[in-house]
Amino acid sequence: MTTTTEQLSATTLLRFATAGSVDDGKSTLVGRLLHDSKSVLEDQLEAVEAVSQARGQEAPDLALLTDGLRAEREQGITIDVAYRYFATARRRFILADTPGHVQYTRNMVTGASTAELAVVLVDARNGVVEQTRRHAAVAALLRVPHVVLAVNKMDLVDYRESVFAAIAEEFTTYASELGVPEITAIPISALAGDNVVEPSANMDWYGGPTVLEHLETVPVSHDLTSCPARFPVQYVIRPQSAEHPDYRGYAGQIASGVLRVGEAVTVLPSGRTSVIEGIDALGESVDIAWAPQSVTVRLADDIDISRGDLIAPSASAPATTQDVEATVCHVADQPLAVGARVLIKHTTRTVKAIVKEIPSRLTLDDLSQHPNPGQLVANDIGRVVVRTAEPLALDAYADSRRTGSFLLIDPADGTTLAAGMAGESFATQAETAVAEDDGWDF
Repeated sequence: MTTTTEQLSATTLLRFATAGSVDDGKSTLVGRLLHDSKSVLEDQLEAVEAVSQARGQEAPDLALLTDGLRAEREQGITIDVAYRYFATARRRFILADTPGHVQYTRNMVTGASTAELAVVLVDARNGVVEQTRRHAAVAALLRVPHVVLAVNKMDLVDYRESVFAAIAEEFTTYASELGVPEITAIPISALAGDNVVEPSANMDWYGGPTVLEHLETVPVSHDLTSCPARFPVQYVIRPQSAEHPDYRGYAGQIASGVLRVGEAVTVLPSGRTSVIEGIDALGESVDIAWAPQSVTVRLADDIDISRGDLIAPSASAPATTQDVEATVCHVADQPLAVGARVLIKHTTRTVKAIVKEIPSRLTLDDLSQHPNPGQLVANDIGRVVVRTAEPLALDAYADSRRTGSFLLIDPADGTTLAAGMAGESFATQAETAVAEDDGWDF
């Protein structure tokens, strides 16, 4: 007889994030998904029921299943990203419930950065608002391949098809302009449970899937092995023991692609070349390894390699650069200004850098570019040009979400300033020249 563990190991994993404006019902939708899919423990449900009764509510407030912080429960809002893990017979899920307030837009970047699907909620009474457009823009920038528009609170507009159709058309037009490849619109009532797990009896005009049905069946296309191999070195292993006197291995997690024994590789940024002599995984030698396995790679030549270096097949090695052009989402409270000295963290490598230029800031209302804003403030999305002290082996974010992303960090206190996506964004990039800086000494 097949055990539950064996069944789950045979299913696929979907990472998805929820987003939307304040009070659109994200936490209630997540709670409904967990409750109706029988993914809530009995004591959790009893605790929610007790709190709901104490507030004078007749039905359990399912939003309490995700709003875990005291401030969240007291204010009835989501502040931090809440991660939830659940499974059905068809698929396992990692869910990131992200806040709706404008000042927490940066939290959505965290939640959606590894997501294959984003559920964007819209209140049927309010339609598409600025925060809806902001979340759609973030999903597009992060190259989330699937977006679900969940038009919530349909029970408050008498389940009218015309309301749903108008919102779906407006959002789909906007998201398509951003370059979102797939958009699925679903009318729901998270509070009543319509079209969340079970089909709604109140919307016979809708013939599409429920939210859970779509989550269970959407193609998961995060095959990291189809991309060129990238191996950021995390640690150099030199036991220098009697058993292994000459062992030198480079440990890390394969970010993408496949590594094979005998393959010619290039070490970046030095450009030195060698051949993979051996791969050790879980204490055993293997001939092949693939993303996202953690392995130790041994090379045929003794090369000066340390943490932060990147090993890649010589035939498909990325180019190195000290001039990084990227789209960033600013996540810190303090502004990011031209001339700011920062640290840039890319995979396992951290180098000094300076912000040479901020060519534009994105205006989400009409997707226009505000030229040369001078600085970016919290939750702004804009283009930056950064000069690094040492070369980086960056891929375009469109080609690799893992090796095309980076963080800008305040060198004074380690605060994360911005999350960056290298290369072109969905918007038209203005052609601007990088100004010379006489104070540049890298």
